[in-house]
Parts: sequence; structure tokens; C-alpha cells
Amino acid sequence: MSESVMIYDTTLRDGAQSEGVSFSPEDSLEVLKKLDEFGVDFVEGGWPGSAPKVDEFFKLASKIKLKNTKLTAFGSTGKFGTPAKNDQNLKNLAACPVEWCCIFGKSWDFQVTSALCILPEQNLDLIRNSIRFLKDSGKRVMFDAEHFFDGYINNKEYALSTLKAAVDGGAEWLVLCDTNGGTMMEVIADAVEDVLLTFEIPVGIHCHNDSDLAVANSLVAVERGATMVQGTINGIGERTGNANLCSIMANLELKLEYELNIKDIGQLTELSTFVSETANLAPVPGMPFVGEKAFAHKGGVHVSAIARDPRTYEHIAPECVGNKRRILISDMAGRASISEKLKDFGIDIGTEESQAIVNQIKALEAQGYQFEGADASFELLVRRFKGELESPFKVTGFRVFIDNIGDKVSSEASVKVMDSNGNEEHTASNGDGPVNALDNALRKALSSLFPVTDRIRLTDYKVRVLDGKSATAASVRVLIRSTDGKNSWTTVGVSENVIEASLYALIDSIEYAIHKNTDKEVAQ
Repeated sequence: MSESVMIYDTTLRDGAQSEGVSFSPEDSLEVLKKLDEFGVDFVEGGWPGSAPKVDEFFKLASKIKLKNTKLTAFGSTGKFGTPAKNDQNLKNLAACPVEWCCIFGKSWDFQVTSALCILPEQNLDLIRNSIRFLKDSGKRVMFDAEHFFDGYINNKEYALSTLKAAVDGGAEWLVLCDTNGGTMMEVIADAVEDVLLTFEIPVGIHCHNDSDLAVANSLVAVERGATMVQGTINGIGERTGNANLCSIMANLELKLEYELNIKDIGQLTELSTFVSETANLAPVPGMPFVGEKAFAHKGGVHVSAIARDPRTYEHIAPECVGNKRRILISDMAGRASISEKLKDFGIDIGTEESQAIVNQIKALEAQGYQFEGADASFELLVRRFKGELESPFKVTGFRVFIDNIGDKVSSEASVKVMDSNGNEEHTASNGDGPVNALDNALRKALSSLFPVTDRIRLTDYKVRVLDGKSATAASVRVLIRSTDGKNSWTTVGVSENVIEASLYALIDSIEYAIHKNTDKEVAQ
């Protein structure tokens, strides 16, 4: 297809209504720059006058030059009984240093009489007069028809009359909103077609995800003639979220072949990650296209086929959206999985070796180990198996003390370590808990022997009880994620003692860092 579709991002306003999300003015400015660089057509910056930080953001944004994006201010129609020229909300929109405003108004008669408590005709006047005021103030205006599809189902004539009022007021876009996120696809399709047959100005779609249909409904709307999609990066938003622009943009460009103004769909995963980090949200690993699991393969049959031709189990090449393929190692893995995974590490193995590694993995997973999320431990396992790697140090003893002093609980750990030359270190360290104390003591003991340990920091720590029926005697699996400031890696340990399991994972983490640092020194 050659039709063009515009992308309207409302991450900074609708996305910020997601539980736990709050953008500072500086955060918002960085997101705006990133979206502009990506080529998004419109970015909704927020509601002027709603909070000091929103006004500060618009002030900061007015000082930068956007290359691709039109920054937009959001608001509502004026209040009943107040002339538009005296309505503070409309005056704030008119004063905002942007060209475009997007205002919402009621299009469902039930909302008009129950929420606004005014007559339907009075609501039409509000829509018309509010938009006309903004137009007369020099703004270009979009009208978000709130609850449009609910209104269309219950009183089609009135819902369409609200759009006519917006057009009469001077709106340049009609955006149909599935505000409660409960509309089915066929209703979206029929309503969009009807609106396009009734009005001559372009139509957009704004869907919420309460029925898990926001992306599908947005795509259906486009296929029926909508030429703008509103949504958020990663689908963040109030309740269950908004339409996910990551999925929408990828589907529109790669599957449906619509023209988008975005510069490079290959930067999509990076954009997704950037917004998650800026919003202080953990990336959703199972998200389509951009998630860490989107192109992860675990079953041996799948991996064997992927090795021959990725199209067997991948709908697109991961690189198209800036993602990458991941081969997961588990007791479901076969020789093909092992071979493919080891290519990432630059390790070649024969058939007999790969089968022996498979058998070893199956035995370890029977004990509770899991390597699909612990690549560093898996690589160490293979290199030890092949005789390429000997442990550079050995923990010869450790103790952990937990004291209750007054109303505070303190933790202290002592560790004895010996390197391959017989040099021994015995140190102790405090920590914010027994595992943190053990981590600090271990790295302190090893720092003089292996300076690379000074750069290692633990960034994530997970404990999984493997057999809940055994209660406090159950085995536990500990996953630890570490970083040296540039790279990150994950290791695993299993034991009936959570401290011991943690120690195993910590030892693997440090051994992995030493191994990689040694490789760099050899390469240099």
C-alpha cells in the first residue's frame, strides 16, 4: 500500500497516567527529542495549567528546534456557563507556545447528561465554541471525541452531531476515541467508515486496551480509512494502558506496507527501551517486536529449524526492529540448541560434546538449575567441560553474622579465598543484608588478586523457591545480575541454603568477569 498514516504519541500525557509513572520536565524533554529523532508526527506534551512541571516542560520545549515532530498541547472543551474567552483551560491552551492543540469533548449523550449534567444541545455549543475560540487564537485544532464508539452504539445521530459541531468550530482532525477500551473490532470498522463518509476532514483513532484489542482496533481503523493513530510507546497508560505504538508502527510499516514518516523502524527496540528507562519501568520482556522474549527460542525442534532458515519460527527478522534472536538453554534443549547458542560465545563443539553438554544440563536442571536466563553460568559450564577454563580462585570458607542492635538488624560476612597460586585472602565486610555483606566481602577479598572485581556491581537479585511443599527446607534458585559499568551478565546458584545458593551465583559472576577481562588482556 502507498497510503500515508500519521503517528501521534501521547506517552507524556496519557502514558504518564499509568500507575507508577511520573515524568519530570527534563524527562519529558528527552523523550520528546527521542520521538522527534525517530520521526513521530505529533507528540502530545501534556495539559497546560494542570501542573507546574507541565508548564515548565512546554517552556523548555519552546527553546529547542524540532525536525520532524509537531508538539501538541492537550485540553478539554470549556466549562458550561463560562464564555470561551473567560475559560481558564482554554486560555492556557491559547497561551501555550505550540501550533497545535488537541481538545476532547463528550460524544456520548449518557456522559453529557450524567457526567456534565447539561443538555445535549449545550454540549454541542461547548464543542463548537471551544474550538472556534482556539482557532481565533491562532491554533490548529484536533478534536478527540471522547467515548465516541459507546456513543455511536447508543445514539449514533448524537455522536455524529458532536463531530459536526467540531467541524463547524474549525477542527482539522476528528479523532475517534475508544475511551473505555471495550469496543469490538467490527464496531470500530463500521463507525470509522461511517464518519469518513459523513465528513471530509481526516480521521484519527485513539484506543485504550481494556479488552486487549487496542492495537487490533487501531489497525482496523486504519484499514477502514483512518490516517492518524494515537497511542503510547510500550502501551503505557491509565488502567490497562493505551494502544502500543511499537506494535502499531511495526505492523503498519512491515506488514501492511503503509507509509510512515518515521526514519528507521530498525531503531524501534532502542526507542522502547529508552522510554521504559526514562519512565523508571522495567521493560516488558514478552512485548511483541521489541521485548527480550520476542525472538527467544527454547524448544530443540524450533532451534533446529531456525538454524536452517529463521523464517520457520520467526515472522520477521529481529534486526528489522532492532531486536535480536536469543537461544534459550534448558532441559528442553537439544544438540541444535546448544550449537546455536555456543556460536554467540565463539565456541565450536562436536556432536558427542554437544550431547554430553545436553545431558549435563538436564541433570543440573533436575537439581533446580535453570540456564535460560543465566547465559554467563552456561558459558562457564561449557568452557569448564571443554577444559578451557579453570577456576581462578576458590572459596575455602565463609561465615555470615546477623545481629540485632537496638532496633536495627546488621549483617556482616567474612570470606577466605585462595587463588590458583596458593595466595590466600581473609576479609570481612558489612552489608545491607546477608547477601550484600557476602558480596562485599567476596569482592573485597579478591580485589587485590583480581582488580577487575572492583568494577563489579550487583544490579538484580532473584530468589525462587523450587518446592513450596518443603517449606523452609526447600531448595532455592538464585539468579544474580551483575555489571561492570559497560556490560551485564546473569549467573545462577542452587542450594537448600539461600546464602549458599547466593554464594554460588556470586562466584560464577566474578569468575565470568575475570574470564572476560583476561580475554581482553590476551587480545590486547
